[in-house]
Amino acid sequence: MSVTVRPAVRADVPAILEIYNEAVEHTTASYDLAPVSLESRLSWFDHKQVANWPVLVAEDGEQVVGWATFGPFREKAGYNATVEHSVYVRAGGRGAGVGGALMTPLIQEARQRRLHVMLGVVDADNAGSIRFHERFGFVVTGRLPQVGRKFGRWLDAVFLVLALDAAI
Repeated sequence: MSVTVRPAVRADVPAILEIYNEAVEHTTASYDLAPVSLESRLSWFDHKQVANWPVLVAEDGEQVVGWATFGPFREKAGYNATVEHSVYVRAGGRGAGVGGALMTPLIQEARQRRLHVMLGVVDADNAGSIRFHERFGFVVTGRLPQVGRKFGRWLDAVFLVLALDAAI
């Protein structure tokens, strides 16, 4: 699938919301248990803009087919050089290159900001997402057993880390 990646604008938020809520309702890509509201996603987007955190969208010429962002891993000052990222792709478009089209500029942006580590937190059963991250150089560094619960079962979270400026 051929896509164009660009910075998101507020008008993209309904499409971002649709993609996110589909993942919430049907996957373990997010540990949210219920869809989020447009108002909360607009607030999220506005906060990202004010804090100068990137939000990117991929579009196929007709619609937004994916989005990506990063932001603080934790709010303590000692973590300032570490960010946690998210990449979501519209159902039906996963595995077609949209995620990669988003991840490449997201990593470039993190490097331009001279960040040290980009972190992904993925459901341990999501082998596709783990392989996706590993293709970009992310390394599985930890597994947190049964820290989430969704769809009536306990879920393990896997931490994947990419050193942006030097090997860890």
